[in-house]
Amino acid sequence: AIVHNGIIENYNPLKKQLIELGHTFRSETDTEVIAHLIEQYRKSEPTLEDAIRAALSKVEGTYGLVILCEDEPDKILAIRKGSPLIVGIGENEHFISSDVSAIVIHTKRVFYLQDDELCILQKDHFDITNGLREKIEPEVSTVDWDISAIDKGPYKHFMLKEIFEQPMTVENAFRGRIDEASGNARLGGLKLTPKDISKIEQIHLVGCGTSYHAALIGKYMIEDLARIPVQVEYASEYRYRNPIIQEHTLIFVISQSGETADTLAALREAQSKGAKVFGITNVVGSSVARESNGGSYIHAGSEIGVASTKAFTSQVTILFLLAILLGRQRNLSSLQGMEYIRELQTIPSKIDSILKQSEYIRQIAETIKDARNAMYLGRGINYPVALEGALKLKEISYIHAEGYAAAEMKHGPIALVDEEMPVVAIATNDPLYDKIHNNLEEVHSRKARLITITNEGNKDLEKISESVIYLPSTLQDLQPLLTVIPLQLLAYYVADLKGIDVDQPRNLAKSVTVE
Repeated sequence: AIVHNGIIENYNPLKKQLIELGHTFRSETDTEVIAHLIEQYRKSEPTLEDAIRAALSKVEGTYGLVILCEDEPDKILAIRKGSPLIVGIGENEHFISSDVSAIVIHTKRVFYLQDDELCILQKDHFDITNGLREKIEPEVSTVDWDISAIDKGPYKHFMLKEIFEQPMTVENAFRGRIDEASGNARLGGLKLTPKDISKIEQIHLVGCGTSYHAALIGKYMIEDLARIPVQVEYASEYRYRNPIIQEHTLIFVISQSGETADTLAALREAQSKGAKVFGITNVVGSSVARESNGGSYIHAGSEIGVASTKAFTSQVTILFLLAILLGRQRNLSSLQGMEYIRELQTIPSKIDSILKQSEYIRQIAETIKDARNAMYLGRGINYPVALEGALKLKEISYIHAEGYAAAEMKHGPIALVDEEMPVVAIATNDPLYDKIHNNLEEVHSRKARLITITNEGNKDLEKISESVIYLPSTLQDLQPLLTVIPLQLLAYYVADLKGIDVDQPRNLAKSVTVE
């Protein structure tokens, strides 16, 4: 029996060869090829371990494999290449998983297999050999997770629990990392001196999915506060396009799990070009944490729901601290820094006040749960929030949704607007308020079902909106930490009202460990 996480890129020619050798296949999966390869090499290799290594020498691609053989039922064998595997050490029992969250309910003592390491697990001991077949001792660490974090408690789903944890997790992200007296931030894991910061000419922020949207927000923050050009890239594109990385380019890869395959590949691509790469991740000991040149943990705690919520706001919080840190070494005054730090400290209570509107947002969800399409609009720093809101709706409710910069609507998307389409718009108090108000007037004139997110006091939007969600005011660069909360709740309630398993939407995985 084999459990496989990854992709075998050359499985078609291997399958053809095995069929010619008399093997009969029962499925179309690439995983079955590995089982037949091992069976073939067992005929010529002295041990099961040798057969596994011989078989995998023919394989191109990535894999995290767990193997059980009926001839040797007292042991489980595990090996990896480019896909994570974590071993948990218990009392007369051992565990293996691709994600530490599956192990911590049994034991907190773990070690991470490296590429080409083969682990033989038995109930009372284990052995590990590297690619040279030398026996090695693993580096065992203790996972510092609160077991209660992987219990839903009074909440129906983990996603809802994690949305409501955000006042705490945002505070955890900045706790101990701010100095109000000097208006500065501390991110010791970056190991950047003032001289290093003064030399930075460009920053690349790299991520996938929700982490990519956090990076887009980080671009606005860093360029505003530190005046350093920022390039934001999908990790899946970055690794293949031969990016231009100059001497004074700083690179950050962002991944909740720290195991996202494309993000890790981007990290390695940048390092191969001589760049220093820093990681922003949630999981201590993850591949991003181990392979990067430094970085910062977001301290969001275990995130179980597939749709990321609290990790997103924690990532944005770290990027805001990064913007302050870089800005204070360049052109941001101590008075400005102090203002930003003071306002950041108010964000948890402001998130809490938004969460108290959850029942009202559930009622709004009732009105759009049967929609087939939805549009999300934002401008400036809230444009990436619109993208994130649309992603949340489509990934857990299966309603097609797209996010747009509001001014771009007239360049095509407005053709889709009719009386059946919900349009969710972010129109907060900032220099672009009047502009987006005009955009929303256009949407209203097409009879769209307009749901507007704005700041307290903007009563004029009630005239053109079917529903209005009011938020506390904050500084422009901190707005995404507030504007995303109602979008998370809206997506959650729409999906729940449709009877969907919110924590495990179809076709999705929490950690995308394949390309």
